[in-house]
Amino acid sequence: MDLRIGVVGYGNRGSVAREAHRPGAGAAVVALCDVSERSRQEFRADFPDATVTSSLDELLALDLDAVLVLTPDDQHAGVAIPALEAGVAVFCEKPLAISIDDCDRILEAARRTGSRLYVGHNMRHMPVITLMRRLIQEGRIGEVKAVWCRHFVGNGGDYYFKDWHADRSKSVGLLLQKGAHDLDVIHWLAGGYSSRVQAFGSLSVYGAIDDRRDRSGERVGDWFSLDNWPPTASEGLNPVIDVEDISQVNMVLDNGVLASYEQCHFTPDYWRNYTVIGTEGRIENFGDDAGSEVGLWNRRHPTAAPADETFVVSDGIGGHGGADSVMVTEFLEFVRSGTAVQTSPVAARNAVATGLVATASLRGDGSALPVPPLATDLVEYFAAGQPAR
Repeated sequence: MDLRIGVVGYGNRGSVAREAHRPGAGAAVVALCDVSERSRQEFRADFPDATVTSSLDELLALDLDAVLVLTPDDQHAGVAIPALEAGVAVFCEKPLAISIDDCDRILEAARRTGSRLYVGHNMRHMPVITLMRRLIQEGRIGEVKAVWCRHFVGNGGDYYFKDWHADRSKSVGLLLQKGAHDLDVIHWLAGGYSSRVQAFGSLSVYGAIDDRRDRSGERVGDWFSLDNWPPTASEGLNPVIDVEDISQVNMVLDNGVLASYEQCHFTPDYWRNYTVIGTEGRIENFGDDAGSEVGLWNRRHPTAAPADETFVVSDGIGGHGGADSVMVTEFLEFVRSGTAVQTSPVAARNAVATGLVATASLRGDGSALPVPPLATDLVEYFAAGQPAR
């Protein structure tokens, strides 16, 4: 029998709902809650037999097995907690929430109710990341001691400075909203969580652009174009822009690994470059989509040298190199049977905490600040696989 799936929010990440709709093969999307008339109309076109409402209470009163929380970030806690309390499994898009307190409240609600919680960190399923993770686990570079990530966000002007992402009251900042992905991957590759962070950043380009526009009711697809170049010529930016467009973070992890993360939203190219250094070598990716390469150096060289081994990133079907499809499949199986998953609510919380504390550092004096740990009982509950009470 198909799992009955409800959806809250059918905007830019509506693709997750479409991926989850597998009638006759294990799952069917049967309902939507969204306050946007545009989203409701688009959902009706895609799911003509489903229930559509603007009331969360009405959605949760239906006979559902799971709810996909695909709303803007500042609304995650307000949807995820009532859904967990209604006794349904929850898929929450990343970042888990925009405050540490809300993250912890969501995790506590999952523990208290026994309802299953899954956080959509799809990069843990991206072929480039799973390849690098496998090489580390195989011991190909020895014990990890450092992880560096440079994120060239070439689409930053279109993705993050023309809507709510540019308003810190809704996103806090892009070290959280955008960086949660990379911070989670850094933690995953390093095998630990940030305990202290220090950051600098600035609003270097987009804050000086006066061409602003209220894009209420619009979405990224309505304005996105590779012709929007250079960044200084951007038009129709969000009326409020008070988040940084370039940032750099230093991290000390609880296992002694040192890490850094650099994010820039006005580069001409769009990709992530990870370097992982161990006691017996290093790995580095060049490109992050299908056909890109990961180099491995594990012999001594007198100067710069080609990789000792090169690995090609595999292809996948669907969004994010096939990661979205694998992620949704994992979530649905988790709902059915509680099987182990590659993502982690604790890791998702710690990515948010790291991004928030880093943002506090860069908006302060750049001092190193402690990242508050999650309560031990919650760590243990999720480490045990969320055993339902």
